[in-house]
Amino acid sequence: MVPPGEIFGLVPTWAGVYLLTVLMFGLAGIVLYGRVVKLILLGEPSGRFDRPMERFLGAMPLVFGQKKVLQRTDIKRDRAGLAHFFIFWGFLSFSLSYAIFIFADSLWPDFSRTLLTETGVRLYATYLDLLAVGFLIVLGWAALRRWVFTPRRLSFDLTQKPEAAIILGLITLLMVLTLLTDALYVASGGTGPAGKTIVGHAIGEALSGVLSDGAAGTLHAVAWWAHLGIILGFAVYIPMSKHMHLLGTPLSFFMRDLAPMGTLSTPKDLETMDTFGAENVKQFTWKQLLDGYACAVCGRCTDSCPANISGKILSPMHVAEGLKDQLIEEGGRILKNYEGGPGPTPFIGRLVQPEALWDCLTCGACEQECPVGVEHIDSIIDMRRHLVMEKSEMPETAMNALMNMEQRGHPWRGTTFSRTDWANGLEIKTLADHPTAEILFWVGCTGALEQRSQKIARSMASVLKRAGVDFAILGNEEECTGDPARRMGNEYLYQTMAQQNIEVFKQYNVKKIVTICPHCFNVIKNEYPHLAGNYEVVHYTQFVAGLIAQGKIKPVVELNTTMAYHDSCYLGRHNGVYDAPRDIANVIPGLKLVEMTRCKDRGFCCGAGGGHMWIEESRGRRVNHVRTEQFLETKADTVGVSCPFCLQMFNEGIQSNPNAQQKQAKDLIEMVEASLGKQ
Repeated sequence: MVPPGEIFGLVPTWAGVYLLTVLMFGLAGIVLYGRVVKLILLGEPSGRFDRPMERFLGAMPLVFGQKKVLQRTDIKRDRAGLAHFFIFWGFLSFSLSYAIFIFADSLWPDFSRTLLTETGVRLYATYLDLLAVGFLIVLGWAALRRWVFTPRRLSFDLTQKPEAAIILGLITLLMVLTLLTDALYVASGGTGPAGKTIVGHAIGEALSGVLSDGAAGTLHAVAWWAHLGIILGFAVYIPMSKHMHLLGTPLSFFMRDLAPMGTLSTPKDLETMDTFGAENVKQFTWKQLLDGYACAVCGRCTDSCPANISGKILSPMHVAEGLKDQLIEEGGRILKNYEGGPGPTPFIGRLVQPEALWDCLTCGACEQECPVGVEHIDSIIDMRRHLVMEKSEMPETAMNALMNMEQRGHPWRGTTFSRTDWANGLEIKTLADHPTAEILFWVGCTGALEQRSQKIARSMASVLKRAGVDFAILGNEEECTGDPARRMGNEYLYQTMAQQNIEVFKQYNVKKIVTICPHCFNVIKNEYPHLAGNYEVVHYTQFVAGLIAQGKIKPVVELNTTMAYHDSCYLGRHNGVYDAPRDIANVIPGLKLVEMTRCKDRGFCCGAGGGHMWIEESRGRRVNHVRTEQFLETKADTVGVSCPFCLQMFNEGIQSNPNAQQKQAKDLIEMVEASLGKQ
């Protein structure tokens, strides 16, 4: 950066730089500690400091590679990621230049030339010169996009706050001052490497005919100091604005959950806990409180939320931001009255409504789209836990399902089937009869007790037998995994049911489990280990794809249909199983696979997640009706699924849509069985 002059001879150059820097960074530190650090520490420890090297290395591509920011970048439809990437690396480039050309050169005048050589200094100065022009172009595009061609995600109230305009204005002023500083240096007769830039040099040449050397030198000093003042002002402003995410995001990524996205945290020692879940800021964890500061208020989470899209009041962005706002509002009083006095006020019912919490499908779309690592689902489930376990407040339909699980061991009210009726005539062994079976086929409540879903279980058993797999079922010893209770907030019921199943697994020395339900798959695979239940758990799509690859089964009968495959949230987004179902579909003769616009990690929930298989929706359109319309857009004959919940949701959606009467919903395993033909 061009060396500064004194401000009208009143302040010695480098003394002024260091005095101003110390004052501003000191003030920034005070603000950061008071407004952020000590407030976050009011929460519960998060336990997210284990495996530090794995956390550090994993955070690098997320922070410096902007991996999450760029995940949706599309030159034609969404260039925001590229713009952010440009601004981020531009910020780092300018920050490095300040460290080298201001602070390092002030201590050792030849530092930059020694480090970079004379040519390197000239090239770096030219790079910054052109970068400033690039910034102005990108900032102009960003302003148009935010306030003229506004996408839905930037139309929410939080995304329309004036902070964005302030930041855009300050960065624009910085870039203008960068060019002016170089230009005025040239106009004042400067001949150093910085005077050899392209844009700044051209402007300086033009100004030299208008300004005297003395006037240009004075204006250069004013521009230089104004530039430095804005830079240091950022240090104070950042902890006070949404741009705290510049500091919060790296910490958020470091403290990320290392388990698959669908994995909930498991509170220990429920019998000795004073309170359950979280209602106020002191009951959330450090990570959950940090998420509010990491939030960039970009609107991506809410814009992708199926509940919000279908007209519900849930906004994941407002949950994260609301928690931060209440923490800032009440933090000082909580700290002051730490030894007594009124405690924190409830967050639920004040900044987030219970209805919004029950709207959540736990589908993970918000977390998938979030570019800064905010984890919305854990916070929402913790608040559900408080409503259910502390206050017994929940939708009536959720209460009915939970009561049924307590009384009958499953959530399906009104069913008259036993756990083994689905297998009548198939001669399937139970583990009690065949305890040495290689595979436990976990049927699940829906596959065993819901009439339409029983066909899925029968097809799966038929395929396993055709492949010669040594398997057995638990039959009447199988209980619900507890997953619906957990997602509805009854953690105690979940852990009770999970422990019962784990004891049965121990009794039979179960090693490998194959499931047809992604929800059972997720909870046994990812959450039972928290309770010392460790098994090899495979979803049927993975297992059957392996059987086909090994030549143990071979689809030969042509089905002659066009199928749009729907990714179950708990199989796809939460556990990354995208290829196996498509591998199966692609080997079935006569089946043409097409994709919905929202597929794979951008998939749209069927509407059954988060306990909503049994919880009635609060308002707006039904989520499964929205998803059914997305299926119809493909013009496919069949929607293929790999989840009994999804199958029911699509069946209802098709029946309710007059334009879908010639369409059908089928589970992929049913199609595999049909394609194998008669034995």
